[in-house]
Amino acid sequence: MTLSRILLVGPPGAGKGTQAKRICDKLGIRQLSTGEVFRDNMARQTELGKLAQDFITKGEFVPDEVTNPMVANALRSDEYAGGYLLDGYPRSLEQARYLDEVLTADGHALDLVIELEVGMDEVVDRLLKRAEIEGRADDTEPVIRHRMEVYAEQTAPLIEFYADKGLLRKVDGTGTIDDVWERIEELLD
Repeated sequence: MTLSRILLVGPPGAGKGTQAKRICDKLGIRQLSTGEVFRDNMARQTELGKLAQDFITKGEFVPDEVTNPMVANALRSDEYAGGYLLDGYPRSLEQARYLDEVLTADGHALDLVIELEVGMDEVVDRLLKRAEIEGRADDTEPVIRHRMEVYAEQTAPLIEFYADKGLLRKVDGTGTIDDVWERIEELLD
């Protein structure tokens, strides 16, 4: 089976960004992040981009009614026709169901969902180190632990959704970048 439509999930600090690039390079697919989709739509001043800009300017989350069609439009563009790795979307069960409907309507489906599993203490250590390096004073241990709890709460139904579809593969995200990549590469092969 050719892998061309992949979703990568994992908590903040799990190393998704690093591994996403490697996966895309190996499979010859593009990474699609919601941040990139937002920036593109705002730069082109699309109707959805203007709506997103309004929410972002107010410091609010961009709602699904704006995010979902923006992502669907991107997935249907020539840029992602050869495949993609989704990073940061879907984040909720509602978004996953919407994505499923869009892909089905277009005659597609996700090929694989990779969950990078990293324990709470490991993630806290990684994010505290990153905060120190990048000078993020607001990334304190209590804040990071709270973000992890919110992530786990919001993502659990999403993980279950993809597990029920038989698409979910869990990968141990601990160890060095190369250790984790070795596990992912084994899964991709």
